Amino acid sequence: MYTDPIADYLTRIRNASAAKKKIVEIPGSNIKRAMTQILFDQGYITDFKFEEDDKQGVIKIALKYNQSTKVPAITKIERISKPGLRKYSNADEMPRVMNGLGIAIVSTSKGVITDKEARKENVGGEVLCYVY
Repeated sequence: MYTDPIADYLTRIRNASAAKKKIVEIPGSNIKRAMTQILFDQGYITDFKFEEDDKQGVIKIALKYNQSTKVPAITKIERISKPGLRKYSNADEMPRVMNGLGIAIVSTSKGVITDKEARKENVGGEVLCYVY
C-alpha cells in the first residue's frame, strides 16, 4: 500500500527509464491516464495502452529513447505538490519549466493539462509535476 499514487507513477517511470526498460506497467487511475496522455502528446513517451482488469486497470507505457545514444527522452520527472504540502498556482504565476523547454502538469478545474494550456485558458490549479 502506498500513500501517494502519483509519486509512485513518476517513480516507476523514472526507474524504468534509468534501467533502459522498453515498457513499464503502472496501476491505472483517471489522473494517471490523463498524465500519460499528456506525456504522449508532448512527445516524452512512444506509446501507451490502457488495459482493463477486474480492479483498477493497468497502464502500459512504452518509453522513448534517442536511437543512437540511448538517452531517455525524460531526463527528469519530479513531483512538486505532495500530500503533505500542496502547491497551487494561478494562471499569472504558472511556473515555466526550463524556460519553456519542459512542461509542468497541472490539475485544474478544466482537467489535467500542461502549464502552457493553463496559461492559454487562464486557469490555475495544483502543480503536480515537472517533466523535462
